Amino acid sequence: MHAKPETLAMVLAGGRVDELNALTCFRPKSALPFGGFARIIDFPLSNLMHSGLEQVGILSQYRSYSLINHIGIGAPWDMIGRYRRISILPPFQGSTESRWYRGTADAIYQNLDFIRLHDPRDILILSGDHVYKMDYREIIDYHRAKKADVTMAFLAVSPEQSARRFGVADIDTEDNDVGGKVVQYEEKPEKPKGQWASLTIYCFKPKILYDALSANATEENSHEFGKDIIPRLLSDNRRVYGYKFRGYWGYTRTIEEFWQTNMDLLGDSPKIQLNEWGLRTNLEHRRIRDCFPVKTGSGAAIKNSLVYNGCTVEGTVENSILFPRVHVGKGTTVRNSILFFNNRLADNCRFNKVISDVNNIFGRGCSVGDRRSAKNTKISVIGWNNNIPANTSMEPGCVLYPEIPAEDIPEHVTAEMVLR
Repeated sequence: MHAKPETLAMVLAGGRVDELNALTCFRPKSALPFGGFARIIDFPLSNLMHSGLEQVGILSQYRSYSLINHIGIGAPWDMIGRYRRISILPPFQGSTESRWYRGTADAIYQNLDFIRLHDPRDILILSGDHVYKMDYREIIDYHRAKKADVTMAFLAVSPEQSARRFGVADIDTEDNDVGGKVVQYEEKPEKPKGQWASLTIYCFKPKILYDALSANATEENSHEFGKDIIPRLLSDNRRVYGYKFRGYWGYTRTIEEFWQTNMDLLGDSPKIQLNEWGLRTNLEHRRIRDCFPVKTGSGAAIKNSLVYNGCTVEGTVENSILFPRVHVGKGTTVRNSILFFNNRLADNCRFNKVISDVNNIFGRGCSVGDRRSAKNTKISVIGWNNNIPANTSMEPGCVLYPEIPAEDIPEHVTAEMVLR
């Protein structure tokens, strides 16, 4: 029998990222397909399950249907039971003041009644859109051992990597291998002084969190943990500690980062080991469980790729990831690409460095980003539910937003074109 959990996890999963353009028109970033069968939010949810943290609130706001549909009742992560549950927490309308979430801190603030109902010893706040494997019990144990008011997870990065992109801290040498006290913190500085980038993972004492959020809600116009809450706690001389994470961590904020993190699944020694990580997903979503085994034609060639059940390959697939129910026609080549669910490529197409969202159809002889010899070729992005006419040529770096009428797609799409 499960005991009442001491830690409540809150997952920030509702945001859209403009840099992902056509891929997040109709879904939050956390619901973005990843790795051939999963969603990005599967990583923190699987981490929570393996860490024994099974009382979870998910804060969702932007076009949350796909996220809600994917999570269901939490069964894929065994979060069903008296003290095991996933609760979806969208913004609400009620008798008291309510509004859209104005930032990460405001999202938690609007759900303080939910948190107080569970009366946790610790509150673990996570971002729902990063790719990594972590046992959260380690940061919680460190947090308790140091009697910290808040403990943050950090990853060592170079100043070039962190400039204007992450919150960056300087951590003392109190526990050099594990962590230490945060002596300085800057949110997305132009010239970082520290080397530790925030992973948007926070472990709070409840009262400290309640007080900081309440003050921020009444006194500030900005409502973010990194920009507002952490600097406030440091200025108040609270015990802010950093936990040093040394594993793989995939950032997927831009198209290039999303593509590279997927590519880290490939190769003889991939950086991401999904089987070893124990990644769980909802196999009922998009009927993944019902897919037939991969079918290959007599002329098929598959090299260094992940091709999942439901796919039919009659052409060549290299260094690519194909989600279920992708069809690659005869004479078609797919290289360095990520094709989401239900893509159909007719015969004699050429793809290189393409991310294609769900339900796209490409007519015979289409060419997308096909400059095989060019180094650092820009990534082409095709939004969902498009029907690309035969013999259409699309240069590297072009962007096609979802549901563009076929008659509005020119025969030659240049790199400078963004079709909406």
